[in-house]
Amino acid sequence: MKTQFVRLFTLLVILVLLAAAFWGVKNYFEVKREFQTTKEALKVRQINENILDFAKIFINQVLRAEKEIDFETRLKLEYAVRDLADKEILKQWDNFVNSKTESEAQEQVKNLLEILVNKIKID
Repeated sequence: MKTQFVRLFTLLVILVLLAAAFWGVKNYFEVKREFQTTKEALKVRQINENILDFAKIFINQVLRAEKEIDFETRLKLEYAVRDLADKEILKQWDNFVNSKTESEAQEQVKNLLEILVNKIKID
């Protein structure tokens, strides 16, 4: 009788431990998935902030400028656009910077702003 009780108790402990292990593994994968989603959302938010920061600098320092853009501002813009690490934006920035005429520069600015706005992700 005592041996049967020990076996039953051992079986019950093993079942409880298996259930706890299963629950732990299940929770681990749920937390891992949640973490990955949060990590991706944070990355998108950082990209959005960088794009908006660049756009603000560009609008305030270039579009609203009443005189020629100084070297320091150009350098600041160049670093900001490169920090975005986006080939399409960088290519469009180069198109703008290398514009030959004022009308071409205006067209390239429109294209640049359109790309910037399109790159911002809203979820």
